[in-house]
Amino acid sequence: MKAEQTFTIKETAVQTGISEDTIRYYEKIALLPRADRKDNGHRVYRQEDIDTILLLSCLKKTGMPLQEMQPFLAVSADADPADYPELVEHLRNHRENIVSQISSLQQVVDFIDMKLEQGKYRRDCSDKSEDKSKSKNISPVEMSYFSGSAKMNN
Repeated sequence: MKAEQTFTIKETAVQTGISEDTIRYYEKIALLPRADRKDNGHRVYRQEDIDTILLLSCLKKTGMPLQEMQPFLAVSADADPADYPELVEHLRNHRENIVSQISSLQQVVDFIDMKLEQGKYRRDCSDKSEDKSKSKNISPVEMSYFSGSAKMNN
């Protein structure tokens, strides 16, 4: 019988792109089970642990708070989503939020691109060379970038 491959915390950190300190923290807050230990006290991780850390990393990249990740860890990778309707609904809502964030960020990118294309950035930051007669009308979309902050300041 072949022994299961194990990894040190350093090897696990390299494979997952998550720092050793973060892995220890995930254990401390019970997102990860306590790692087994060698006789010398060093932590030992298995492929299953690495897969869990990668799942946590993926969920974290979506902006999901750590405390909301716990229920997803209890579900095995080959489970039928229909058996977990509340998790599916939570993931759908989270996905909608991400899509909304992507849309907002795309508007920001579009606005930056427009500003770059206008070429109004000068090294001296003065208005001397600006031709006031050529000012561009601001579209409703561009205006929406400022309306949110203006409402907050009122």
